Amino acid sequence: MTSIEQLTGERADLLQTLRRHRGFLLQTVDGLTDEQAATRSTVSELCLGGLIKHVAGVERRWMLFAVGGAEEMQREEIDWVGQFRMAPGETLAGLVERFREVAAHTDELLATLDLDAAHPLPQAPWFEPGASWTVRRVLLHLIAETSQHAGHADILREAIDGTKTMG
Repeated sequence: MTSIEQLTGERADLLQTLRRHRGFLLQTVDGLTDEQAATRSTVSELCLGGLIKHVAGVERRWMLFAVGGAEEMQREEIDWVGQFRMAPGETLAGLVERFREVAAHTDELLATLDLDAAHPLPQAPWFEPGASWTVRRVLLHLIAETSQHAGHADILREAIDGTKTMG
């Protein structure tokens, strides 16, 4: 089995990029209280804790897809509203811990998965009918998703206490 530290080439570059954007997202929530992490600081429904929760859930589901296809990905129901909110009893520390666990599992899988392996996408209005994605495409999607939400998080954090992650 290849360790993550031994990765080279495209695989190493892709994983390093995903890790960098995860780091930006985690940096954005550093030092927040649970109350701040649950705060809706703009007119959006988004809160920082909810973004951490959402990105972890998305990454987990896409890695289920990478390993077992659409059927595996869809074995869990998605709470389309609750995935962006901190539920009663959830803490930022707990959400960050879950995020890190999902990330570690993804990193382990990406050390060994065939980047060219492909699965048909689940049926959804936002996917082209009959399209398939490779593990590589899934990884690129995770990079884009994490990066986009790191930017959202930066705006939310700045609205809470003026802290800027990237500026």
